[in-house]
Amino acid sequence: MRRLAAALVLALAAPAHAVPTPEQVRAAYRASDAQLLDRHGVPIDSLRIDMAVRRAQWVGLADISPAMRLALVRAEDRRFMQHDGVDVGALGKAAWDNLLRTRARGASTITMQLAALVDERLRAGAGGRSWGQKWDQASAARELEAGWSKAQIMEAYLNLVPFRGELQGIGAASQGLFGKAPSGLNQAESAILASLLRAPSAAPRVVAQRACALAREINPAAKCAGIEWDVAAALSRPAAAAAPTQAPHVAQRLLKGSARQVRSTLDAGIQRDAVDTLHAHLAALRERNVTQGALVAIDNDSGEIVAYVANGGASEVDGVLALRQAGSTLKPFLYQLAMERGWITAASPQDDSPLEIATAAGPYVPQNYDRQFKGWVSTRTSLASSLNVPAVRMLQLTGLERFHARLRALGMDSLSEPAAFYGYSLALGSGDVSLLELANAYRTLANGGLRGSVTLQPRAAQAKSRVLDAKTAFIVGDILSDRAARSLTFGLRNELATAFWSAVKTGTSKDMRDNWCVGYSEKYTVAVWVGNFDGSPMWDVSGVTGAAPVWRDVMERLHRALPSRAPAAPPGLVQQTVSYQPALEAPRREWFVRGTESAQVTLLGTEKRRAAILYPGPDGVIALDPDIPAGRERVVFRAQGAQGLSWRLDGVALGAGAASHAWQPVAGEHELALVDAGDKVVAATRFSVRGSKAN
Repeated sequence: MRRLAAALVLALAAPAHAVPTPEQVRAAYRASDAQLLDRHGVPIDSLRIDMAVRRAQWVGLADISPAMRLALVRAEDRRFMQHDGVDVGALGKAAWDNLLRTRARGASTITMQLAALVDERLRAGAGGRSWGQKWDQASAARELEAGWSKAQIMEAYLNLVPFRGELQGIGAASQGLFGKAPSGLNQAESAILASLLRAPSAAPRVVAQRACALAREINPAAKCAGIEWDVAAALSRPAAAAAPTQAPHVAQRLLKGSARQVRSTLDAGIQRDAVDTLHAHLAALRERNVTQGALVAIDNDSGEIVAYVANGGASEVDGVLALRQAGSTLKPFLYQLAMERGWITAASPQDDSPLEIATAAGPYVPQNYDRQFKGWVSTRTSLASSLNVPAVRMLQLTGLERFHARLRALGMDSLSEPAAFYGYSLALGSGDVSLLELANAYRTLANGGLRGSVTLQPRAAQAKSRVLDAKTAFIVGDILSDRAARSLTFGLRNELATAFWSAVKTGTSKDMRDNWCVGYSEKYTVAVWVGNFDGSPMWDVSGVTGAAPVWRDVMERLHRALPSRAPAAPPGLVQQTVSYQPALEAPRREWFVRGTESAQVTLLGTEKRRAAILYPGPDGVIALDPDIPAGRERVVFRAQGAQGLSWRLDGVALGAGAASHAWQPVAGEHELALVDAGDKVVAATRFSVRGSKAN
């Protein structure tokens, strides 16, 4: 038998085909998933592009469990460390057995198997290998041993060998069957994988028997019952388990074409923390019918996106790009526009009192979030505390077309309809924008009015263009960072406060369908949306309770070891102590564009505002609702400056005048008036009620 083996070795000594180098094999290797890398080269997500086979990224031998390496050698090639590619003793024994016995015996070493894996000409066909292929395979194995180290051979073999089904290579097999990296394989799992190599399609019972025998050979104390359970669990999985994903929507966008690895601007640590933070807060809000959320964080200077969380649940919807009503998040740009044109300052008084605007669709009557009016407040307080009525008055001042054009210039291309389509409710965010558009608009504020595009892939430094005046952009940022100014609505203690300088604004759309929080620090802009992708309303969730906690936690994560300082005031600004007469607000230091500063702001005629009926408007038509039971429906009369006056309807006194009065409507023509103590009409309007109630 020894002479036969020696003769076979001599016959195989002639070279057949040139074998590749380890570097060539690894360069030719292609994982079945394209890989998304973060800005530092750390894998962050993947996208499967080869559906025929599942291969993980190449795994270095040092990252494969020692238990797996031992099991491989004991199962496949016990003299792996001694032979030169062909095991003469095993080859001779196999040849003798195959001549004299009915059961065929193999003698392929790990190196011989690798030779067939790297050269398709050496692979067995339907009827097995021909004698010529066997000679060439052995010859190639000897050449591999001459040019490769044993470690390189074992590493390449474990990455290329098929294990079961579509699973090829130790990375895919370990993840697909056991849900772990190859470095974590234990003794039992290693025995199972090694037992699959000879017969990848063997029945679970056969695999368990082989794995048990191998495990006991390595460790006599191995428990077969546990191995049988592991085999049943591993082989019953319907498909290879995918590794956890952190940025699937970014992977879908960037992993296109032939690229197998793409570097993004995301930061793996920041992305992971952002995902976890959003999920945790959504879980806390689930009882308030909040099921989804999205988040984006951008580097202010470069425009590079460092975190992109498209949704907070199992959904294909990209919440960063989805269009939603912006709510109060548009107000900073409205006030900045008015300041830029010199119409107001941060100290200017704003009127927060009932307002009705006649439109083609009927009267528009804006309300504050708390359904109350604050009277006269400063611009600073109005913006920081997000009062609605002064914002609508501001839009009347700036002009709807001009404000719409400014939002478009800021990159909100989704506001594609003519300005008239949105009407005066645009001041309160009735237009649909994306989270990414909104975030980049706030980034423009953070950059002193300079706008640039954002990116998910590294790029050269990009020039920015001026969209906003630097001086007024600074003042708006100063207002949005002012905790005292926002206390009128939010209180001094709220989720918007950070331990470092930041400017922030919340927003809630109509019927609480969308909840936003957008703000920036010296370094980053962060925008958060929470709500429901199906448009259903949340239950009692405001910007400060919904999106704001997520914004604060992510912003604090970004600045865990990074300070954030208030920006330096640009040239052309001055600070001036300002007081009010009458004292609607306490004296304070205020920022002014040079030439607009004032030491005192005096309100004229505020003691007695001109009386006016705000609703119903002149010649208004009110339709009775047939679905409301008779006697239950009410129409609310609204007025300003009604102190000391009385309501009178069709000549009948209704009682003392007030800002509002509820009246049970009656079909027909009516005349409503405000009268003074001498029964003199101070303000009047005519309106009609149409419809009837069923009895």
